[in-house]
Amino acid sequence: MTQPQSTHEVFNQSSELADVDLFAGHRPLQEALQAMAPEVDLAPLHALGRELGSAEVQAQARLANRHPPRLRAYDRGGRRIDEVEFHPAYHALMACAAAHGLQAAPWGRPAGAHVARAAGFLLFNGTEAGVMCPVSMSYAVTPALRASASLYADWGPGLTAPVYDPRPLPGPQKNGLTMGMGMTEKQGGSDLRANTSRAAFDQDTPWGRCYRLTGHKWFFSAPMSDAHLMLAQTAAGPTCFFVPRLLPDGTRNALRIQRLKDKLGNHANASSEIEFDGAAGWLVGEEGRGIAQILEMGTLTRLDCALGSAGLMRQALALALHHCAQRSAFGKKLIEQPLMRNVLADLALEVEGATALVMRLARAVDRSEHAGDAREAVLRRLLTPIGKFWVCKRGSHFAQEAMECLGGNGYVEDDGHGPMARLYREMPLNSIWEGAGNVMALDLLRALRSAGVAEVLRDELECLRGAHRGAERLAAGLTERLAAPQESQARRLARDVALLLQAALLRRQAPEAVFSAFCATRIDAGADVFGQLPEDCDVELLLARAMP
Repeated sequence: MTQPQSTHEVFNQSSELADVDLFAGHRPLQEALQAMAPEVDLAPLHALGRELGSAEVQAQARLANRHPPRLRAYDRGGRRIDEVEFHPAYHALMACAAAHGLQAAPWGRPAGAHVARAAGFLLFNGTEAGVMCPVSMSYAVTPALRASASLYADWGPGLTAPVYDPRPLPGPQKNGLTMGMGMTEKQGGSDLRANTSRAAFDQDTPWGRCYRLTGHKWFFSAPMSDAHLMLAQTAAGPTCFFVPRLLPDGTRNALRIQRLKDKLGNHANASSEIEFDGAAGWLVGEEGRGIAQILEMGTLTRLDCALGSAGLMRQALALALHHCAQRSAFGKKLIEQPLMRNVLADLALEVEGATALVMRLARAVDRSEHAGDAREAVLRRLLTPIGKFWVCKRGSHFAQEAMECLGGNGYVEDDGHGPMARLYREMPLNSIWEGAGNVMALDLLRALRSAGVAEVLRDELECLRGAHRGAERLAAGLTERLAAPQESQARRLARDVALLLQAALLRRQAPEAVFSAFCATRIDAGADVFGQLPEDCDVELLLARAMP
């Protein structure tokens, strides 16, 4: 009898994209840093890029999503404990993010720290976005907490420390701290004034005025954070409170986790529903000023949403390029096929624009915080809803196209396949979290009422004069639209301003061919799907700049 032949010879399959420096392969991010904050030391970002690109960290990302958090409401004796258990991979990823200063560390560092942190946050999201929720909230709440000197004295050092400490201890006893936010209620959603949770004054303490809070929260992410900033009603209106998970004496605060959300994506992160009856909360700021404080925090979490989407887009592109450079079809590598080259180059162009826009917002945050730059503060107010709306909105469409480059291999998500499906499931979240598209478009209209916004925008777009006819024409038409914006057209306005800002940034910091291709496709043609670059676009340059 003849020996049976093997029918399972594996060939024409791409390898894993692992053990690479993810920062070294991101040319647009490097150029944005050079333009926005040339003083930033790039060595830590290369170190982070190598760590995130390692097979070990990518395995941790897969495990953290394969084994999502689990609620343990009671101990074996029936006592209420309200604890969430995480896979060890989650804790390893949190430790990595903290060690690289991605949470509140920039608040204790010099100018440029927010830009450097933004670059690291962008990179980390491409590897695992779920753990970035508590990291982002810890970053965003720190300025608000600084308004309470007594609270910040005890909690500030732990928040800004580059340490992750998951031990169940009162905050001041820990080496590193994380914080969250609890705003959304089932009856109100984005309408925070409709919140029904209430607060009653209890007593004065060393941390300030303590209240007793009663109510619920419909989305309460990262419930194992050491504390949350929460909204509750007082006689003066919605008010912000600091609510620790463990009280100073080590006992549990009266926060009852009802269940964990079963989400489309973001599986490594625990999002919960909670109820509280008599929970201790300390006043932060003034009574009745909670909404204003939350909006200030929202500018930072919205920055992170835009950074997160840009990071996911970059990693999806890297995976698509890596696959197409190795996979053959019809006698050629996929990346050599003219139509596939067009698609990949167009995706690369989208990453160029998204990266430039989100890093410009990060610079506005850095300069307004560190230098008190009034012009940058105005630009920050404008760029936040613009960046959050447009970059996050483009993400899902982008991920679908990148997945299509891998075909069926991209859609499959068992342990033997890559993370493309996980990136795709993650993409819609940033568009919804911290204000969906309509909320951002309306926030843009509010931003336009601020003094100096139109003038600052004109300055930012000045470099387009004489550079490209279509971009110049679109910019010229903004004057009337900005003076009397219509609510029903707010999304169109947000799109057009985003495209013009991206074009202006690419004009200043990218090669001329990148700027020309962006204007030709996004402004002149208004392409509705990826892969419609005109013949005169420098596809070779776009692909070379994007290769991981």
